[in-house]
Amino acid sequence: MPFKLLLGICLALLGTLFSSGAGRTTNAATVTTIAGHTSRFSQPAGCTLSVPDDPLSARGLATPYVLAGPCHESDPNTAAFVQAVILDRATGSASLYDPLVVDRGTRPSVRPVPPTLPYNGVVGVWVGFNGDALSLVGRGRGACVQGVRGSTFGQNAFCNAGAFYDAAHRAIRAGRLSLPQLGTARDGKPCPTARDFSIVDQDQSDNTTTTYLVTGDGRTAQDTPENVARLSGATRVVNGSDERLVSIAVDKALGCVPWKVPDLADLTHAQQAPAWPLNELFAEARQAPPVALVPDLDPFVQVDGRPSLRKLNAYRAGVDQPQVRSLSAADTKTYCQNLLHVGLPRIVADKGFTSAAGSPFPDQASTLFNFLALRFNGTFSMLTCSALLDVTNPVELKMDGDVVVGATISLNPHQPIASAARTAG
Repeated sequence: MPFKLLLGICLALLGTLFSSGAGRTTNAATVTTIAGHTSRFSQPAGCTLSVPDDPLSARGLATPYVLAGPCHESDPNTAAFVQAVILDRATGSASLYDPLVVDRGTRPSVRPVPPTLPYNGVVGVWVGFNGDALSLVGRGRGACVQGVRGSTFGQNAFCNAGAFYDAAHRAIRAGRLSLPQLGTARDGKPCPTARDFSIVDQDQSDNTTTTYLVTGDGRTAQDTPENVARLSGATRVVNGSDERLVSIAVDKALGCVPWKVPDLADLTHAQQAPAWPLNELFAEARQAPPVALVPDLDPFVQVDGRPSLRKLNAYRAGVDQPQVRSLSAADTKTYCQNLLHVGLPRIVADKGFTSAAGSPFPDQASTLFNFLALRFNGTFSMLTCSALLDVTNPVELKMDGDVVVGATISLNPHQPIASAARTAG
């Protein structure tokens, strides 16, 4: 079944399940349409993002991308985001620069300043989106991969990612690019990475850590200290992502420190931030087994609702994950087993820390713990883990209106009633 059709059916079901009063519980399929956070909104179709000429140059990075169609940067459910990471081949130093996105027909609130790029540096660009599907247009899109013929990744695209990762791996092997150590979390375990089963959802390793400032008239600016001071009253719009969840929310709750690099948009040279591709490089180097890698039933790598080896490998290439020769090497059943037996126990064990932390999206969950429970519930359903493992969804959500306010978790879920009856018969 095509993902869009499945999404529509699930949303209709949710409308029924979430229509009664406060204090109820449910283990229904909560659909995660915005990777990294859960949305119950249907996003408009036909949104495009125009890539500027020569997007890997300093001038191209400082030229705003243009969002068109029914989407707007001021709408958190339809905003697009761009993130560039720059590697100095000579020194191995890494930095980031978040190219700005503006609505068609508008100008930036503050004009971006072109970054100073290192001689012989290599630039990669990653695109994220808070809606369902975004198509790249413009002459600069030739440097980008947004899916396979006839089927986009939905929310994400990668520009020159392969060259960036190749250069990064050479710098690591040569000892020029040094990755930080993983560190120990407050629970006594290694800090989680973007490939930890307590972090991932059904479409892992997606979307940026980029934030933009939005002024009252709907115009945007890069999120730098100078622009914050200049644009009094501006609000921030963020890209909901696994990458932001681990490096901003969970790391803070668990006392971990993400890998941060200088932001070249900040003229004071004081601001540092995490970045999507660096999170993936870090996870590749530091995550202990079992390692979460994009599985074959990830909705972003399917074509017309069916697993696609070509699309799976194309997405994995954009996030520096190993290629596979067959779909069985990216088996979702094994992924589900690790979610249940590795990821969920850590979510439960860390409840004391995450329950005291604020939710990334208070309109969906009251605490970080409840948000993680919400994501797990939806992931288990969307990946059909219950059917693959023949168990019920182990996370039962307690709702107050549309907000998750509690969760009952079973680390040893039982068989569904129908399966149990067949077994008994």
